[in-house]
Amino acid sequence: QIAVRACFLGFAFGCGLLLSAGRSAWRHFGWYICSLSLFHYSEYLVTAINNPRSLSLDSFLLNHSFEYNLAALSSWVEFTLEKLLFPELKQITWLSTVGLLMVIFGDCLRKAAMLTAGSNFNHIVQNEKSDTHTLVTSGVYGWFRHPSYVGWFYWSIGTQVLLCNPICMVGYALVSWRFFRERIEEEEITLIHFFGEEYLEYKRKVPSGLPFIRGVKVEL
Repeated sequence: QIAVRACFLGFAFGCGLLLSAGRSAWRHFGWYICSLSLFHYSEYLVTAINNPRSLSLDSFLLNHSFEYNLAALSSWVEFTLEKLLFPELKQITWLSTVGLLMVIFGDCLRKAAMLTAGSNFNHIVQNEKSDTHTLVTSGVYGWFRHPSYVGWFYWSIGTQVLLCNPICMVGYALVSWRFFRERIEEEEITLIHFFGEEYLEYKRKVPSGLPFIRGVKVEL
């Protein structure tokens, strides 16, 4: 099953490259397909390197959630309909280039966070502290408290800027922001329980990295 998923992602990446090499209106969609397939494949690859004990088929994040799959499908439908109705909207190369840079930045930041965290990183929020669980504050964690979420946030919005999808761009921004706000609050409650004052001090010094998200409120 791992090989099937890896081959599927490799095939998708190859199709994306073929579309990217052309000069049709689907060129930017090719960039998107390459970005999407590389993101999911590298999620599994980096997890295999960093934390093989937590490795599973779910590490590809292909079946992340029903909402995630619906969001992807919605972006494909919007791109296709707008390509048919407003073809000039899909030819804004400078905007798609900005989106591609956002995608590259976001994915690189997320993978840097995963590599920096090492075995401390897990796709599932942990409710129990393991013997090897430590608070990581170096590298990109010195910039943001939640760099993997920051990377994913800008990666997801970047995919829609790349596709020149105005509706999904706004929708992705709002939904992703709400998702990560709730996820960060949930995770920080656990981190405070794990590390106590050490995490609270880190929280005071380093921002979450996401706009208008300050994390769980702690009453002194």
